Formats: sequence, structure tokens, C-alpha cells
Amino acid sequence: MSRLEATIEVVRERMDAFDATSAGRAIQTFVDEISNWYVRRSRRRFWDGDPTAFATLRTYLLATAKLVAPFCPFVADEIYDNLDGSEPSVHLCDFPVPAARDLELEQAMVVARETVRLGLAARGQAKLAVRRPLRAAVVVATGSERTAIERLSGIVREELNVRELRFVSEADELGEVELKPNYRTLGPRFGKHMPLVAAAVAGLDATHAAATLREGGHVAVSINGQDHELTAEDLLVSMKPLAGYQVEREGSHAVALELEIDEELRVEGWAREIVRAIQLARQDAGLEVTDRIVLTIDGDESLIAAARAHQEYIAGETLAVQVSYESLDGSTAPVDIDGRELRVGVALAS
Repeated sequence: MSRLEATIEVVRERMDAFDATSAGRAIQTFVDEISNWYVRRSRRRFWDGDPTAFATLRTYLLATAKLVAPFCPFVADEIYDNLDGSEPSVHLCDFPVPAARDLELEQAMVVARETVRLGLAARGQAKLAVRRPLRAAVVVATGSERTAIERLSGIVREELNVRELRFVSEADELGEVELKPNYRTLGPRFGKHMPLVAAAVAGLDATHAAATLREGGHVAVSINGQDHELTAEDLLVSMKPLAGYQVEREGSHAVALELEIDEELRVEGWAREIVRAIQLARQDAGLEVTDRIVLTIDGDESLIAAARAHQEYIAGETLAVQVSYESLDGSTAPVDIDGRELRVGVALAS
């Protein structure tokens, strides 16, 4: 609940300062986090009827209705009436007051989510869908940051869809640092001598120079026998990833994904693609998200083998009470998975 308490604190502080805009944005951010983090990550618990998951979501929504009441009075009243209704109106309830916060947990989650953000950005650069499992993610973290990520490693691994997390202490360990002159700042300064500047920059120890610039220092180059100091604005620092890795870096933080996909990972990836195809078939059939189904799978032999190997996972994710592997005789349009055809048949379970 720490995130809720933090939001209540911000909203109360901003409202007391007559800053309704910032208060509204804090509520908006909180609602987005409920939907795209808590609800998305708790779907399995909701499907299983976990009372704690439902109670937590109810608490979040009731608090949100009370927080948003000054902004959207009628919508807030409708939400409150549907969830509680113990008072005639939400506007007769006390405005939320924050309870004690677990600041250590909050900070740990901030670090974990930043790690996930960088890892997903690396996936995007490599054009790898999150459904495709990878062997490992290598994270730059030491001290309290590493402790935080290790504490929430299960969440990080699930969000990045990797088998394991490994750690290094410096971002430079994830690749080869490259330095290039910033022509925008150096061009007006050196003019026709820019080729000499580029050659001097190429001769620098890139790793050492990048570390110096990160600490606010400067590096020196010699042009026509005269020394010139270059700052972080004058040099562009980039990283050439290690072979087989995709790196996303921001300041001292970085995450590298191991891109090699062996047969085991490939089959698991196909299973996840099959789940996606089934979920789309459920939508096309107009089924509710809680409906149990009878599932039929037909198509390429490799995909069928993957489905059999991961049948329990596929059934659990799609709420299938029965799975069969029979010919659908072209009765459904095929889905393409890595150039292989798959046909899916879904029917509401009795």
C-alpha cells in the first residue's frame, strides 16, 4: 500500500497549496500504475479468486474515488456507490489520510521498475517481443541498488522474461565505450581543424575518458602542438555492446540482454506465441475474460510439439479445461508464428 500512501501525501500537499493541477496528475499517475502494474501483474490471482488481491484492488479504487471526488464529483460518487455505499455519498466521507509508509520497499520498487524499463528498451532496440524468453539479463548495480533488485528479482525476471539475472559493477563492463567529437559544439571552435580533433579524440582511452567526464572532469587533446580541454558537452559517449548482447544505458545505469536463443528458449517462445493466438481467438469469439474454454490446436508439427510440451502452461493462461490436437480442416484462419502455420479453435466449456 506504500504507493497509495505516497499518492495521498502528494495530493493532500498539493491541494493544501491550491495546486489542483499537480494533485490531479498525481492521481492520474496512480490510476495508471494500478492498471498497468498491479492489475496486469495480478491477473492470475484474480482468475483464481484470491480474496487478498480483490480486497487490495477495492481499497485502491475506494481511495481513488475519494481522492478524485473534488475533481469529478459525479463519477467519483458512482464508483463509491458501486464499491461501498456505506455513506449516502462519497462527499460525506473523510478525505484520505496517509498511513505509515514502507520507504525501503518503495525505493526498492523504484529501482526494480527502472531496471525493467531499461531492459524493455533493450528488447525494443533488438526488436524482440517480450513474449520471447531470453537466457539472462546483466544489470549494472552495486550496494543498495543490487540488494533492491535481488529482493524483487522475481518481478524483474518476469517483466523482462529472462531466466536469470546477473550483475556487474560498472556499465563499461557491458561493452566497448566509444567516443566521438560533438561537431555542434566543436565545429565553431576548431573550424577547418576538426579532422585533427576527430583524430585526437579517436586516440583517447575511451573508457578512462568516459569515466572522467562522468565525474565532471575534462580531457585534453593536442591540436597543432597546443593543448585543448574538452568537456562532457564536447564529446559523445556511446557503447558498442558485447557480441551477442543488446545494451540500454542511461547515465550509470545499464541493462544488457543476452540475445542467443537456443532450442529450449525457442520452443518456450512458440508456446507464448500460441497463448497469444488463443487469446485473440477468444476475443474474436466474444468470450468473457473469465470464461473457461475447450481448445483445439492444429497446424505445423513443430508448433504442435511446443504446445504439447507446454500444455499445462497454455491451458492455465487461456483458461482451457480441455485441450485436443485435431484437424480443423481449414475452418479457422491460420496464424503465422515464425513462418509456421497454426490454427486455433475455441468453444465455451459447458
